[in-house]
Amino acid sequence: MQDIKIWEEKIKEKRKKTEFRKFLKEIASWKPFWFYKTDWILSRYPQTDRIWKIVPASKYNRDSLKSLNYDFDITFFENFRKLIHTVDLRALVDYSWNENSEFADCIFGGKNVYLSTVVWINSENILYSAFSYVSIKNVFNSVLVTDNSENIYWSTMITNSFNIFYSKNISNSSNIWFSTNLIWCSNCIWCNLLENKSYCIGNKEYSKENFEKYKKEILKEKNDFLKNYKLSNHDFTNYWSVNVKWKGLFFCDNVENWYFFKRLKNWRNVLIWTWWSWVENYYDCIDVWSEAYDFYWVTSAWNWNNLYMSSEVWWDSYIYYSLDLESCSFCLWCIWLKNKSFCILNKQYSKEEWYELANKIFSQMEADWILWDFFPWELNPFYFNDTMAYLIDDSFTKDEVISDWYMWRDEKIKVDIPENAEIVETKNLSSFQGFDSNWNWQINPEIMKKVIQDENWNIYKIVPMEYEFLMKHWLPLPEIHWLDRIKLGFKFK
Repeated sequence: MQDIKIWEEKIKEKRKKTEFRKFLKEIASWKPFWFYKTDWILSRYPQTDRIWKIVPASKYNRDSLKSLNYDFDITFFENFRKLIHTVDLRALVDYSWNENSEFADCIFGGKNVYLSTVVWINSENILYSAFSYVSIKNVFNSVLVTDNSENIYWSTMITNSFNIFYSKNISNSSNIWFSTNLIWCSNCIWCNLLENKSYCIGNKEYSKENFEKYKKEILKEKNDFLKNYKLSNHDFTNYWSVNVKWKGLFFCDNVENWYFFKRLKNWRNVLIWTWWSWVENYYDCIDVWSEAYDFYWVTSAWNWNNLYMSSEVWWDSYIYYSLDLESCSFCLWCIWLKNKSFCILNKQYSKEEWYELANKIFSQMEADWILWDFFPWELNPFYFNDTMAYLIDDSFTKDEVISDWYMWRDEKIKVDIPENAEIVETKNLSSFQGFDSNWNWQINPEIMKKVIQDENWNIYKIVPMEYEFLMKHWLPLPEIHWLDRIKLGFKFK
């Protein structure tokens, strides 16, 4: 065990120094945000020459996995490449206890979830959203909505709040429109950096009667909603944090290069994290939901500790360079295992054998100068511009990406278009929505039979759950594709 600790420390020191843009390119490019129709399967994977067999979640079987002996005549990554092509890929990741959520990815305890990713624990009616956690309901076009939030539309980083529309960084608040950085507020429009305030417009407080009068006039201008949202693009502020760089932190200490999290100490290059208690030592991580410690280059992990260079690992500890493990420990270069310990390339060893072989492998990796590297570009199966890397920073160019051998999607975003279906351009959406003679907002249900084409020629549809929510809250039809709606959630000063 002592030898393993030495290798861990070497990995840690290297990962603590990663440049943010390098972190995005190498690591965030492993977190997909798009869905593809591959033959007859809806999949997180595009159909390219980097993809082998894809199976639906219902046919995914861990009991038929192959294992390999480690071959010291080839490199560490070449060993893994041999193993990974013997394993089927899950089209979408389903962690069970889900209902009516077949068209979503990385879900656990979700109900009525559609074209969304990373939805966990008692989350219901989630559409076109990402990172939605813990007892939330009716969330549309949003990013990181948590902790008993309800009725959230086109918003980012919302905690314990309800009726939040086109807003960012809102906590313990209600009935908020086009606002940022509010705590314990209610009935606010166009506000920023307020605490314990109500009935405010542009940070100016009004009587309840005047507020309702002005609100009615503002919300009549449906054509301005998207413009108002883009204009409310303030910096996120930090709350109760010390020694931190970047913005939007709650209860943090010694944090650099972040996106959206709270209660952290000693973090660098981390995207999306939430928990109720303090945790420490996370570097180069994405989508972590844990009360554990020591995560280094990890994507999509839940709980336990000591995880290194791994992705899709749940309830695991002491995991190194592995993919898609559940309830495992002391695994190196493994795929798809469940309830296993002391495995290398999916092969079971005794505890003593595992330590001896793992030490030799790490020694070879250091000699090859790859001990601290993540999976090489040729194993990355995703289009770069459909991943979290590009959502965070769209200044990456196609030439820059493909010069490093990552993939890039050139095709337009499409949906299955029924034969003879009418295509409606967004500039003509007014013919399907408007106020009636009594000033009640109406959307013609016929729009659900059409497909909509935005200004970038991307195509999308309106589904019944979305239509009902728009009608209930007097919201206009969306003017851009749902992936671009999510992208806006990552944009601020």
